[in-house]
Amino acid sequence: MRFWKIVTAVLLAVSVFVGTAGAASVSVFATGLNNPRGLKFGPDGNLYVAEGGTGGLHSTEGECEQVVPPVGPYTGSQTGSRISMIDAYGVRTTFVDNLPSSQTSPALGSLISGVADVAFIDNTLYAVLAGAGCSHGVEGIPNGIIRVNEDRTWTLIADLSAFQKANPVKNPEPDDFEPDGTWYGMTAVRGDLYAVEPNHGELDRITPDGQITRVIDISASQGHVVPTAVAYHGNFYVGNLHLFPIVPGSSKIFKINPAGQIKAVVEGLTTVLGVAFDSQARMYVLENTTVPGFPTPGTGRVVRVGQSGALEVVASGLFLPTAMTFGPDGNIYVSNVGFGPPPVGLGQILRIEITD
Repeated sequence: MRFWKIVTAVLLAVSVFVGTAGAASVSVFATGLNNPRGLKFGPDGNLYVAEGGTGGLHSTEGECEQVVPPVGPYTGSQTGSRISMIDAYGVRTTFVDNLPSSQTSPALGSLISGVADVAFIDNTLYAVLAGAGCSHGVEGIPNGIIRVNEDRTWTLIADLSAFQKANPVKNPEPDDFEPDGTWYGMTAVRGDLYAVEPNHGELDRITPDGQITRVIDISASQGHVVPTAVAYHGNFYVGNLHLFPIVPGSSKIFKINPAGQIKAVVEGLTTVLGVAFDSQARMYVLENTTVPGFPTPGTGRVVRVGQSGALEVVASGLFLPTAMTFGPDGNIYVSNVGFGPPPVGLGQILRIEITD
């Protein structure tokens, strides 16, 4: 706990690393977020950010299957998370409130999950829940896909908790198993949503009317590699976090075609939590931590993948970043301070200005 008190003091004093590295300059675009995760620009030009939220204290031990220690048991809340909207000036407002949030056991640092990512189909906003479900201390709300209504209320359209329980993957990891899953990245392609689940290891397709089908069981061929980030560029490109303790260079980007065939196309990465393509079809990858051991503040970075597969550092010194997206201005926007420090409101969005 003392470590995070020191981290918090540093954050309050200096806000965040801001500077240049490689082919970019980095600045703080927005502040005041609670464990920010996936983010997308909407058709209105505003940035929408999924937030893990503030966790919760409700326990469901004895009521349903729990997450095994030391990750579990979780505690949760039906109302601890939200989706924020950030305008062109970096001003944050709450767009959807009172969404479920939960946290791991204190032994693992009470790490928080809530809304994991957002995506638009036409003018409609959708989000994927990662911190819900009975195994996360949230009764009555499963992990799933929600649709945001015109009045900013929300409707669950697809129960991903039930789908995973009815359709188990081939190679789950018994010592690190979450009955409700821990969904992470999501993207919209041709009117459907595609979501990645790291704990079971799968990529699934969800239609706007709530039909769920599995594109690929990643665990069947790759084992427990913890796939996290997803982008679509003719095929799906999925990055993986991999296991702890962290071994630098152990993560990859996999290309998955619509038929579900998988192939590693970029190697030598570390703790991948984001992948995106710019207008020149260049691939960028977000690494949460780049040193051995466990997640380490100040060691996150964005790299660009060259045609030869070489990695060029675009920005470094990031504080536990969790997701990224390109904006209509051609710059990269990154969720920074995405987890870790206990106080709420310390999450940030960084703008990384690409200069070449």
